[in-house]
Amino acid sequence: MTLNPQFQQIGETFVKQYYLIFDGDRDAREKIVNFYHADMSLMSFEGSQVQGAAMILEKVKALSFQKIQRAITTLDCQPTFDGGVLVNILGQLKMDDDPPHGFNQTFVLKPLGDSFFVQHDMFRLAIHNTVV
Repeated sequence: MTLNPQFQQIGETFVKQYYLIFDGDRDAREKIVNFYHADMSLMSFEGSQVQGAAMILEKVKALSFQKIQRAITTLDCQPTFDGGVLVNILGQLKMDDDPPHGFNQTFVLKPLGDSFFVQHDMFRLAIHNTVV
């Protein structure tokens, strides 16, 4: 069991790169697939769960917004016992002309060789005025 001493830097760098691509040009958003593993990545997006890089890319491509603006309130990172990093993001985002909404996103970055991949990705909007 090895804790990665660079967990904070790894998490912060990942988040910056991930959101730069995700929030950038809609056509370039397809590059997001490079963060995920072909089989061993899981995404839960607003309760919808998909597995594998190809299915995750399809989920991302199906999102209807054209532009997104994001403000990160907090970014918490913890090392995992296998050398990976747990990353939790809390913030606000604004899609197209919609009002801003709070969001929470959690990633588990799993080491693979000299790099990392997103093993788990969970995203939820923080909308409290609706009943589920």
